[in-house]
Amino acid sequence: MNSAATRRRWDGGTWLLAVLAAGALAACVEEMPSADPPDEAASAAPAPYHVYVTNEYSGDMTVIAGGTNEVVATIPLGKRPRGIKVAPDGSRLFVALSGSPPSPPGTDESTLPPPDRSADGIGMVDLASGEMIGMVRAGTDPEQLAVSADGTRLYVANEDAGEASVVDIATGEVLAALPVGEEPEGVRISPDGSVVYVTSENENRVSVIDTAANEVVAGFEVGARPRASAFTPDGSRAYVTAENGGTVHVVDTAVHEVLHTIELSGELVRPMGVVVAPDGTRVYVTTGRGRNVVAIDAATHEPVASVEVGDRPWGIGVTPDGRYLYTANGPSHDISVVDTASMTVVATVPAGERPWGIAIVGE
Repeated sequence: MNSAATRRRWDGGTWLLAVLAAGALAACVEEMPSADPPDEAASAAPAPYHVYVTNEYSGDMTVIAGGTNEVVATIPLGKRPRGIKVAPDGSRLFVALSGSPPSPPGTDESTLPPPDRSADGIGMVDLASGEMIGMVRAGTDPEQLAVSADGTRLYVANEDAGEASVVDIATGEVLAALPVGEEPEGVRISPDGSVVYVTSENENRVSVIDTAANEVVAGFEVGARPRASAFTPDGSRAYVTAENGGTVHVVDTAVHEVLHTIELSGELVRPMGVVVAPDGTRVYVTTGRGRNVVAIDAATHEPVASVEVGDRPWGIGVTPDGRYLYTANGPSHDISVVDTASMTVVATVPAGERPWGIAIVGE
């Protein structure tokens, strides 16, 4: 993972972003030459954010500089990188890696090779160096994950085991293995860090984990094949996508009950990834085979706009200022950049093979 080629691709702008995320802004500014002409200073300015994309089939991560949308690095990871989350302090990324062979719907599993359990784990990527620095063992076949508010624990969906593992990052100890239904996938922690939602694709259910007790304390039914969830900034609501149901469910997080079900229309619409705008006013949903991103008004629960992106968009991220969306378009091996004001695609960026998950790290 320490290849010279990787280091050469890791540009100065990305290094500076990592320093900012670590809280060293003041020191960095003091070291900058004060005599630079204005045009030189502008050209040396770091990107306002960076986009990190996991590529499931090529086993690596594409790094995109915000502002220019240029690919600035490719980081080797391991087998089947999918779910990705950033540490609360912005210093590291955590990536779910799996040695289980891909098994799309309709696959005859008897024809698949045996899983490589040595490849299962949560890879840790240091943002300062742009290198993978280790792996945390977190049960079998990790797919998605969440990081605790204090940055000490991981909550990991173990797809093949029907469990969610709670793992101590420092020691690698599995603190709990919690039953959450068959084929768990989406994992999302609430803004205050008190609960984690885990979706079960096969049981059409969401389990609620209390992070203080590390126990499942509630659950609720949703539409067919739930994929992902996202919380509003104040944590009062959550949104859960149901791929085969063609629905998005609005959840009252105080009681963990569905308040409203939004039905999305359109050919082959399959709700997949979901994010909430930083100001909480809109909810953005990728529609998989429907090829679109749909914007939903959070006040009225009505779809208000949509835009066609790439093939089978899945992972989605929104920039810290809410101005742009990035979608991972698996079969077309690229990333779409969407202007949220106009809901138009303003750039298409090549990625690795089968881009899957997205994390955006900014100031």
